[in-house]
Amino acid sequence: MNRKTLVLPAVAGLLTPVLAACGGSGSGSKGGDAIVVGTTDRFTATTDAPAPLDPAYAYDVGTWNILRQSVQTLMTQPKGEGDPVADAAESCSFTDSGSERYACKLRDGLKFASGDPVTAQDVKFSIERALRIKSSSGVASLLNTIDTIETQGDHEVIFHLKTADATFPYKLSTPVAGIINPKDYDKDKLRNGFDIDGSGPYTFHADVSGNAITTATFTKNPNYKGYFKVNNNKVALRSFSDADAMSAAIDKGDIDVMSRTMSPSQIQKLDAGGDDKVDLVDMPGLEIRYLAFNTNAASVKSKAVRQAMAQIVDRGALVGKVYGTQAEALYSLVPATVTGHSNSFFNKYGNPSVDKAKSLLSKAGITTPVKLTLHYTTDHYGSATKKEFEVLQQQLNDSGLFDTSIQGHTWETFRPAEQKGQYDVYGMGWFPDFPDADNFLAPFLDKDNFLGSPYSNPTIQHTLIPESRREADRLAAAKSLTAIQDTVAEDVPVLPLWQGKQYVAARDDITGVAYALNSSSTLQLWELGRGVSG
Repeated sequence: MNRKTLVLPAVAGLLTPVLAACGGSGSGSKGGDAIVVGTTDRFTATTDAPAPLDPAYAYDVGTWNILRQSVQTLMTQPKGEGDPVADAAESCSFTDSGSERYACKLRDGLKFASGDPVTAQDVKFSIERALRIKSSSGVASLLNTIDTIETQGDHEVIFHLKTADATFPYKLSTPVAGIINPKDYDKDKLRNGFDIDGSGPYTFHADVSGNAITTATFTKNPNYKGYFKVNNNKVALRSFSDADAMSAAIDKGDIDVMSRTMSPSQIQKLDAGGDDKVDLVDMPGLEIRYLAFNTNAASVKSKAVRQAMAQIVDRGALVGKVYGTQAEALYSLVPATVTGHSNSFFNKYGNPSVDKAKSLLSKAGITTPVKLTLHYTTDHYGSATKKEFEVLQQQLNDSGLFDTSIQGHTWETFRPAEQKGQYDVYGMGWFPDFPDADNFLAPFLDKDNFLGSPYSNPTIQHTLIPESRREADRLAAAKSLTAIQDTVAEDVPVLPLWQGKQYVAARDDITGVAYALNSSSTLQLWELGRGVSG
């Protein structure tokens, strides 16, 4: 095949991979029968986060990508995108016209990997446990429309919702709704460490050093009954300190696949055909990056300060200098390819303008330069994050209106500090739980939000979010969704920066690579195989 980069197009609003990586021979990892996948995600247990893989706590793309392989959910996102389909369930549907009663029937003969039967009572236990524990990660907020859960026999589960929620099937496809065995998990507290027991496509084993996973091994679960066909017997997910170390490993044949996160320079090299044994797959993604604000902090408590930053930041220049064609400017929390997107920040602020920013600060009586520290994580979103923040720092300081410094932290330090409100301004990324506009808004703006943000807007929380969730036709929700986005642009509790593509690189005897990631950056390891393709 002449062209080494395979671009997977978006069709009719759905991001649908349609090609597989081209094939070859004579390559392969040194990992025996396991397909070895590299990642720069770090999986650590700390004093602040001792239970990183408990479904009631985990809430980042890395840990979810471990849980999705091993813990089954009633619903799942299908291989080709689109509406959720049944996985542990045989069928699920709303049984009323108001989207407030949702009933699921389990598949016959469903078992945990241990051989224990999976029952409706186990589903009820698992989801009520997450709601009861209500961990500091904020993941339980995904289930906050549940009022009560009813079981009828061993195979039927009925969810009674507090309010209409057309997105509820998507939420049942996320790991916080994962089905776990009550024998292995306490109903009132998190399960510390790195053990997982479920009924998903794989069983899980972690090799651990210094309270961090070095390799996560997934072995095909013979008891799995669900939507997915598992195309391999074993996959090893190996964690690397950085993108350079991961790249060196695929060059040597120590790994078969590179997943997130490759550096922009590595992607450019592979895109140009710089390695005839490794194929790069370029697929649409829904990852976003943004600045978040502790709106109670003195430095950014005034809305005018946040608005002035929104008026100064030049997204096009930022993307061009750091990511090139691998990202694009974003003017809302909702990506441009998702139904309900509105360019609210551009509509309000237009092109970057120091004069307009100066006027905003002057009218609010803010003394300049405003002194700020921008915090970022050094090891969670890729090696280009530091350069991104250097560019942001320069843009703000060159305006003469800000005196900005930057400070990097490892994720295990950064995330707890952010949740505790220790940073005034900090950079975050978001990989959606499911591809709906609601999931780019509610996690940041609803009660018990993911960021632990003090920002609260009663109209958004009590009127606009519930209104949008009543609409099964997501186009019909656009009015409410636009109003939310316009309010965010006015109040600036967060400042969206860019939307990125996503890439997977694989040695050329690995098949199924085009489906290894979906648009929500979910690893689908069961799609990978070894052989000659193309």
